[in-house]
Amino acid sequence: MTSEAIPGRESSKTALTGAARPAARPAVGAVARPAVGAAARPAARPAVGAAARSAVGAAASQRLHPHSEASTGIPGWESSPPAQDYSVDELMIAVLADCFVNGDQACNGMASFLPVAAFRLAKMTHAPDLVWLAGAVGLEPRAGPIPASTLEAPLWRDSLMYVEQYGDFWTFALNGRFLTKFCVGAAQMDRYGNANNSVIGDDYHAPKVRLPGTAGLGDMGSIGKRLYYWNPDHNPRALVDRVDFVSCAGYLGGGEERRELGLEGGPELLVTNLCVIDFEPVSKHMRLRSVHPGVSVEEVQTSTGFDLLLPDGGAAGEMPQTPPPTEAQVKAIREVIDPHGMRRREFRRRR
Repeated sequence: MTSEAIPGRESSKTALTGAARPAARPAVGAVARPAVGAAARPAARPAVGAAARSAVGAAASQRLHPHSEASTGIPGWESSPPAQDYSVDELMIAVLADCFVNGDQACNGMASFLPVAAFRLAKMTHAPDLVWLAGAVGLEPRAGPIPASTLEAPLWRDSLMYVEQYGDFWTFALNGRFLTKFCVGAAQMDRYGNANNSVIGDDYHAPKVRLPGTAGLGDMGSIGKRLYYWNPDHNPRALVDRVDFVSCAGYLGGGEERRELGLEGGPELLVTNLCVIDFEPVSKHMRLRSVHPGVSVEEVQTSTGFDLLLPDGGAAGEMPQTPPPTEAQVKAIREVIDPHGMRRREFRRRR
């Protein structure tokens, strides 16, 4: 290494040689070198350094906080007007996104295209600090368009951290401080939010239909999680008076029965292709909260296997309408989050 590459080397040599070189060095050091250092370097290097640091900082920020407002946020989303051109899947995604706020921790399961879109929409707008554990494996992935599977590697392969799904995930899930909200789906739900994803028919061992099974649904209903259901096909076979099998405990027989058994949490909301449903606080019976634009209360009631409560005992004609998604939300869903339309896979069986 040359002496010029070692900071302070020059001044040390001058001190050691004393007066041997002072006459020659000052001319170079005081006249020529200061001119280079003061005129050329200060003008050029700070500009280059600032630009480089800015570029590196932006890249690092995007990598460490891939869904921060600065990196992937939607400019002007707060003032975006309601969309005139939208589909029901986009409306459902916007409603689900509003259920999550900064500081929440979200996790998706299999065939969860709408929840995944909702998590990403929330992070791009009002909840950039929502923590997402994609597929119960990848923490805060740098996600591209929604892939064909919401469990496999294309969704979470570029994440900040990976969780061993069948071990470490449950350590977090069973801790009441983490992952307190879940989006879940079920083939059947009854008036008290009990869910069935196991069998259709009276005989469990000889069912009319054998359903996919509970996966983690039964656990989430029993370990204090707040559950947000979605159903893209609201019909009397999906919303029934009584489920054929309780795969996931809702409010059981209603009232205080769930609490009396020591179960915390429970179903909070059901978002369907027709309406938004919550649960009356005392009876825990399903209650119609809003109908989607163009849908009547009568249509919802006809499509339900039991009578839904109306908010505050109000009349059907006074039913609130679900707010449509904004133009910015629709644009983000169509162009960034799900340009390939994977979310529509959940609507294939709709009549």
